[in-house]
Amino acid sequence: SWVHQFTAAECSVRSFEGRIALVTGAGSGIGRATAEALAQEGAHVAVTDVADDPMQETVERIHAAGHEATALRLDVTSKSQMEKVREQLESSIGVPSVLVNNAGIAVGAHFLDTSEESWERIMASNLMGVVHCCRTFIPAMVESGQSGHVVNIASMLGYTQAQGVSAYCATKFGVLGFSECLRAELAAQEIGVSVICPGFIRTTIIKSGVLELGDENPEERRKSIDAIYEKRNYPPERVAAAIVKAIRRNRAVVPVAPEAWLAYYLKRWTPWLVRGVVARIDI
Repeated sequence: SWVHQFTAAECSVRSFEGRIALVTGAGSGIGRATAEALAQEGAHVAVTDVADDPMQETVERIHAAGHEATALRLDVTSKSQMEKVREQLESSIGVPSVLVNNAGIAVGAHFLDTSEESWERIMASNLMGVVHCCRTFIPAMVESGQSGHVVNIASMLGYTQAQGVSAYCATKFGVLGFSECLRAELAAQEIGVSVICPGFIRTTIIKSGVLELGDENPEERRKSIDAIYEKRNYPPERVAAAIVKAIRRNRAVVPVAPEAWLAYYLKRWTPWLVRGVVARIDI
């Protein structure tokens, strides 16, 4: 029955021992912390990233802690690379039962200043990268017949609008909506889906992001934004812990930091207040 299927999906992944987990964008930040957390829980982690050295460093850190990990280079915007990684993974380790779509970029710019190139780049990475990864790995997860879980990293800007980040918001709203639909569709296969909305987390996303600010100096703005994140000092390890808990409990939408929870409830209870704040604050 539908009730039985839903209940089974609710307890799909209790233990990570003997499981294979794939994490994209695992060379730093939330991706690295999540890969390490899953390895510590007993999973063999496929660590993927577009940059070789950070990816290898993550694997070395996991090995040094006495756990299992394999490095596989992956640009999530490339469907051919995605398929190659699937083949390498299945031939060497097996089919992943935990999939964490973390890779992504940031674009900071008002809509009128955002170039077509930036729109295409962020859509290819943040939204279509998630879609391609799901299309590549979920069919084999279903065919394997074992329970599993998909984690998609969105943002508090996946449910809260803000000035100066229209392209980023568009992708993260998309990831949130896609994840909720995917969750409903995969419940019968005992594959859970969680979408994580972290908040202001201390990672390298601002330093590596794209800023298009008209006449303003982008590097000065980058430093000022990065300083806010550094002062906030909310570590990616706390997001990783929330991800592990979300998988075990099959939670649907998971805000993490206090500001993400605040925005989550304000948007639902007092949307008029959110609109007022957004009208006055420009990121």
